[in-house]
Amino acid sequence: MMIINLFGLVLIALIIWWFWLYKPAKAIDSTMESVTVIVNNGVYDPSRIIVAKGKETTLNFLRKDGSPCAATVIFPDFEVSEELPVDENKAIELPSMAPGQYPFHCPMKMYSGTLIVE
Repeated sequence: MMIINLFGLVLIALIIWWFWLYKPAKAIDSTMESVTVIVNNGVYDPSRIIVAKGKETTLNFLRKDGSPCAATVIFPDFEVSEELPVDENKAIELPSMAPGQYPFHCPMKMYSGTLIVE
């Protein structure tokens, strides 16, 4: 019984870490006007994207995950919400932005990423 409880606590800790505490270290530097973000296995890849300030940006989302949560991406700071079809590129145009960090995520925030404007 003790082993089952311990296993349950470890599993809960891993879920909390994966969905809310894990922050990937790598950020892709986008010197081009568009970046392709792969939506698969519970993550956006890349999940941290660096873009230049004052420049319009196009993010191409390619959804490979059939999960219902992966079906929508939301950019709350720009009031943008787009549906992502499975196995098709979806281009999302973002306006020129001031320097800062702008989150994007699925409706339940299980998939999450950050747009870094420098």
